[in-house]
Amino acid sequence: MDKLIHTALNSLAAVRAGQITNAQNLANQTVPGFRRDIMPEGQTFVMEDQGVLQSRAYQIPEEHAAFSDLAGFINHTDEPLDLALAQDGWFYVRPDEGGGAPALSRRGDLRVDAQGRLTNGGGDAILDQGLQPIVLPPFRNIMVNELGGITIEPVDGAPGERVQVATIATTRAQGVPLTKGLDGQIRRTDGGALPAPDQQTKIMQGALEGSNVNSTEELINSIELQRAFELNVRMISTAKELDEAGSRLLRMPES
Repeated sequence: MDKLIHTALNSLAAVRAGQITNAQNLANQTVPGFRRDIMPEGQTFVMEDQGVLQSRAYQIPEEHAAFSDLAGFINHTDEPLDLALAQDGWFYVRPDEGGGAPALSRRGDLRVDAQGRLTNGGGDAILDQGLQPIVLPPFRNIMVNELGGITIEPVDGAPGERVQVATIATTRAQGVPLTKGLDGQIRRTDGGALPAPDQQTKIMQGALEGSNVNSTEELINSIELQRAFELNVRMISTAKELDEAGSRLLRMPES
């Protein structure tokens, strides 16, 4: 009977992982450029004890997290520091926490911090073609062309003077396997270096891509996961009742 309980407990673990993924998606449905997490299918592992296969099967999830690559809805804001990628592709960013390795992102709600660094709404530095943080001098106006070139009107410049100060690096990363790390950043699955910038993705200024999370779908998934959890708990309870019934049948008759 313990085999039935092990199966139910393993199923509960899978449901729990699904609930974590579901909660993560719902919590980030308003984050620009967020890519919906997908519960990895993984594989089944059959426990082997002293060369004998047992009937207890365990699900082992994939090591790398999967995410949806569908594009989110483009919202036109007319804000000069709101950028969206019109095609498949990514910005290069450097996470703010711990100065981690460069990563890829679709988040385009940009801003300039107190040091003049160009960052997104999560505090990650936007990188140039040399994969270095972009630092902007004080400006009156800023323009970003389709290839990522940043042109400003300097505060101390002559009226109408425009200066190109940097180029935002982008890549389509075609054929490169990508995954989300524990920090939520997107990098290569094999841990290798990111592909070099190719500037093949069109950038739209004054537009912002939303997340690709469908809140209705996630809420329905949440209900289904809750039902699956209750079903597995009921299965464990049933296994307990069957085990107790079997024990009663084996009990010596009372005189």
